Amino acid sequence: MAFAGPSHSGGDDDAPLPMADMNVTPLVDVMLVLLIVFMVAAPMMVVGVPVNLPKTAAPRAAAPRPPVVLTVGPDGKVYLRQDEIAVADLPAKLAELHRNDPEAPVYVRGDRAVPYGEVLRVMGRVTQAGITRVSLIAEAEASTPVQAR
Repeated sequence: MAFAGPSHSGGDDDAPLPMADMNVTPLVDVMLVLLIVFMVAAPMMVVGVPVNLPKTAAPRAAAPRPPVVLTVGPDGKVYLRQDEIAVADLPAKLAELHRNDPEAPVYVRGDRAVPYGEVLRVMGRVTQAGITRVSLIAEAEASTPVQAR
């Protein structure tokens, strides 16, 4: 038996006693490897269509619920979340989403290569759907120290 103690009925007194301490080193090793895997994989889990976002110095805004994300790709195509959608179909689809969750934020992501008018055209379709609160998404600028004058 694996955890049988020494027998008291004339058994061998030199038999080793079972170890009472748990070896946690393998557990710590596994947890550290998992931590590193998740740290490396987390930035790669970006939701949406990859676009080259413009930079801004404005602080990030926190969203309490999952947003509706519209993306204007570098080729001018419009995506609702990750699905391509025709601009003409956008107001009807957004109105349906707005009816289901009137407080859901709507974010518009536009590639910096796309003309400003194209992004405004998409934003116009959002307001056509009855949504008045629309936000633009941009990347944060690299912080530069402010010089006193």
